[in-house]
Amino acid sequence: MNELEMQLHYPLGEALAPMGGTLDVAPGVKWIRMTLPFALNHINLWLLRDCVDGVEGWSIVDCCIHRDEAKAQWESIFANELEGLPILRVIVTHMHPDHIGLAHWLCERWNIRLWISATDYQVARLGCLGPTGFGGDRAAEYFAAHGLNSPDAMEQIKGRTGYFPSLVPSVPPQYRRLMDGMVLDIGGRSWRCISGYGHAPEHIALYCESLNVLIGGDMMLPRISTNVSVYEQEPEANALVQFLDSIDKFRALPVDALVLPSHGKPFTGMHIRIQQLHDHHRDRLAEVMDACAERPCCAFDILPVMFKRPLDMHQTTFAMGEAVAHLHALWFAGKLSRTVDAHGVYRFGLAGAQR
Repeated sequence: MNELEMQLHYPLGEALAPMGGTLDVAPGVKWIRMTLPFALNHINLWLLRDCVDGVEGWSIVDCCIHRDEAKAQWESIFANELEGLPILRVIVTHMHPDHIGLAHWLCERWNIRLWISATDYQVARLGCLGPTGFGGDRAAEYFAAHGLNSPDAMEQIKGRTGYFPSLVPSVPPQYRRLMDGMVLDIGGRSWRCISGYGHAPEHIALYCESLNVLIGGDMMLPRISTNVSVYEQEPEANALVQFLDSIDKFRALPVDALVLPSHGKPFTGMHIRIQQLHDHHRDRLAEVMDACAERPCCAFDILPVMFKRPLDMHQTTFAMGEAVAHLHALWFAGKLSRTVDAHGVYRFGLAGAQR
């Protein structure tokens, strides 16, 4: 446990939900934990006791990627953890593959509806049905404009046209729209939707006042900082400011709220964690500012400033998105200016500096 984690409290101690099983974390709330074949090696999913149209059952929050192992874990849960009751709806916090990947299978399996924000639903459909799957030539051109332009990198990024569809082969053809401030009746308890930006197009967290529980999705993680990136689809986004403004919404919740994160263990100390994240990004912004004060930098130049460990190409694309997000935060704040060099690469230097 690192120093920052020691400032948080884990009410369940070292307990983890068993693979293929569940662990009760609050009345009517069960924790599911599934493996992922990535460096981030697990995702937390949730079962909520529910009643829809007079039918007793359960709602699922988030799904895992499309993977036979995950399907088998779900089948074990259906057989052993539902108390003989059906699944009634699938709620997805956002469109990233580990959250929406099996939504189509679950909805078909139980003949039920997907609940998700409209923005994330449409972006997920774009990733499944579009010709690039968030890779291809346009993604390669975007990264090249920020300095990741070696022939090998360009070739790898151009070849990643099937990455998103391999994890999310389909999304349900219909959905119910979740919006900020909307209140869902889930099993007789009210769960309020809280929108968040910067990590996903329109992430939805859920807060239940009667339980004092926040299903935080990826907006509120205890151990790692959420990926906050700018990518080709919205190349002038100010994602970092959007993210920090979004997590500040959680300051209105009680200090002792139990946070159910998508990665890591359930914790309390959310207000402390919000400040930790602000401090983390403040420090990264200061490092980026110092680097750009020495000479105009592109995002690729910033990678060793922000990331001290070796990165493979998959990790490099995430890191590039984060580097652009930090450069953009300083650019939109007027602290850096942006120019295009002779090679067509964006460079950020001190605003007003003579060059």
